[in-house]
Amino acid sequence: MKQNTAFTEDKVALLVGSLIFILSLFNVAGIDLLGWAVKSNMWTSFDKVFTASTANYKGVSGFAALILTYVAITAVLSVGIKLLGADVVKFVKSFTVVFFICYFCFALGNEAHIAATPNTTAKFGISWSMGLTGEAGFVIALLAGIIVGNFMPGLAESIKDACRPEMFVKIAIVIMGSELGVKAADAMGLASSIIFRGLCAIVEAYLIYWAVVYYVSRKYFKFSREWAAPLASGISICGVSAAIATGGAIRARPVVPIMVSSLVVVFTCVEMLVLPFVAQWWLHGEPMVAGGWMGLAVKSDGGAIASGAITDALIRAKALAVDGVNYKEGWVVMVTTTVKIFIDVFIGIWSFVLAYIWCSKFECKDGQRMKFSEVWNRFPRFVLGYIISFAILLLVCTSSAGGVKLGNAIIGGLSSFRLIFFVLTFFTIGVVSNFRKLWEEGIGRLAAVYVVCLFGFIIWVGLFISWLFFHGVKPPLAS
Repeated sequence: MKQNTAFTEDKVALLVGSLIFILSLFNVAGIDLLGWAVKSNMWTSFDKVFTASTANYKGVSGFAALILTYVAITAVLSVGIKLLGADVVKFVKSFTVVFFICYFCFALGNEAHIAATPNTTAKFGISWSMGLTGEAGFVIALLAGIIVGNFMPGLAESIKDACRPEMFVKIAIVIMGSELGVKAADAMGLASSIIFRGLCAIVEAYLIYWAVVYYVSRKYFKFSREWAAPLASGISICGVSAAIATGGAIRARPVVPIMVSSLVVVFTCVEMLVLPFVAQWWLHGEPMVAGGWMGLAVKSDGGAIASGAITDALIRAKALAVDGVNYKEGWVVMVTTTVKIFIDVFIGIWSFVLAYIWCSKFECKDGQRMKFSEVWNRFPRFVLGYIISFAILLLVCTSSAGGVKLGNAIIGGLSSFRLIFFVLTFFTIGVVSNFRKLWEEGIGRLAAVYVVCLFGFIIWVGLFISWLFFHGVKPPLAS
């Protein structure tokens, strides 16, 4: 089937995320259109795990809510797949399998012995728990995806049409903007500080990371400019999105950003499985530093935000267990998201800079000039959705005395959709991370650059910069 060039996954993510957000805004008129979405509860008996998201739909059984959610998401995504020019029937068949595997993983992560924090074990009548909170479902989904992608090739092949992790996470981020808008309104001064610090942090890290990775690639590994530029963007900035945008800006062959993107996904898996637990061990007393570190160290959008979500859960659990401090949920991942969103915004600008340099210095003929429209062409569209949903909810929550209460009603059903798209991201990232295939394609030399740069300085410079800007900043305490 001929690909529809008018739409990209980025644009489809903006459309889908915006549609879900718009439906949530009917709560302003007292109409709850999304409260039927399935919600996973912490459980010891499996019949208690699924319920509808809001009390307005308490008559809807958990199983009915699950089926309704599957049907609604499948229908909306099918429209997006149609706009992309892909095969809708194949997508629906694949997505059906992916959806139910993902939600089973997420439900398993909510089992009380895995998820219950120390202050809730008595409530569930258990004597011990790993204390990972429900976000443990993300880790289980990721591990399940890695197993499928690397040890179950038949199943991986059969569901490949539904494995679109970058699209899923971009939809989740559009939705997350509204949730963070409510959180920001609830603690305006802290939110403003985070946004300013996040902007400063990424500018500093951005300028250091890219230049050093590009230099190492060219000087010590002898890569051409065509390979070094996307590799520098993918390793140092924002993974898949940056590698693809940079490849387009310098007119690299398609294989270049694809190889770099595959490498980013592999290392993202490693970072997601390691860094949140390192952060829990060393930084539970500096939760905002940990959040910023995830944004600066983990390179893909999905991986970074997901790592921030896991870190949020792990650090809150340890801070409660060790220090008796109960932080509000979501502030650590807010720092991660803020840092990552600013990085995404800069992708468009950086792509324009690189396109201009390649045109004026390396490729362009005399008299040829770059058009400023290139900035817009490279700008990640989903970021617009995040910014707009954030701004609207911030305005709603600050416009009246009961604004925060109204904001919480608006995001009641939205939160369930955001979690679903996150768990879809985790699982599909794992599925597409076929380590053996990537090695056979000659990714070893590229991986050497990644290892040297990531573990040689990116992780540690990112930690230093995050400490510099977020040291001493604490999330609000839970009531």
